Amino acid sequence: MAKTVAYFYDPDVGNFHYGAGHPMKPHRLALTHSLVLHYGLYKKMIVFKPYQASQHDMCRFHSEDYIDFLQRVSPTNMQGFTKSLNAFNVGDDCPVFPGLFEFCSRYTGASLQGATQLNNKICDIAINWAGGLHHAKKFEASGFCYVNDIVIGILELLKYHPRVLYIDIDIHHGDGVQEAFYLTDRVMTVSFHKYGNYFFPGTGDMYEVGAESGRYYCLNVPLRDGIDDQSKF
Repeated sequence: MAKTVAYFYDPDVGNFHYGAGHPMKPHRLALTHSLVLHYGLYKKMIVFKPYQASQHDMCRFHSEDYIDFLQRVSPTNMQGFTKSLNAFNVGDDCPVFPGLFEFCSRYTGASLQGATQLNNKICDIAINWAGGLHHAKKFEASGFCYVNDIVIGILELLKYHPRVLYIDIDIHHGDGVQEAFYLTDRVMTVSFHKYGNYFFPGTGDMYEVGAESGRYYCLNVPLRDGIDDQSKF
């Protein structure tokens, strides 16, 4: 039986800009969408313009103080938020840029809507290329990530499902998601990532296996540079 695929794309999400010289470039999302169109992949999917997440949605995981800060800070007023910038780890890697909160709202809303549609059996597969910001923590930004849409999506899935398996194949360890569910057996986190030589974020050792009820529900596969199909871990 054919699977129903829901594809979430916001035409404005690629217009945000982290700043000159920053490696995170949301414009790539528009380029990805162009490929989806020109390869005709959209014909195989149901295309949705996603919901925009509210502060309440984001506070399912993040602290109210942190989300309130993201909503209020801007390049024009950030000088008045010196203490908050330091407290919430917002600065060089995670800069304040125009439309910061709106950007977070758009990519988080898409992941949340995808999880909701999976719960309601509207689709079998949900795709949000704008999401996956796995470094954000409950109280702070990290690694170009401000709001952890993955954790928020998983929390939505847990409303209907007793357990969720999360698999992360980004080159960086999915530390924010691991930290969020480290103490529970309801979410198993599996991360394949480059590790060692002070590579960001520095976590993801194979001995990080979870704790308390979550012991052995955290699996890390740290990989060396240049590993291939013939190499041993």
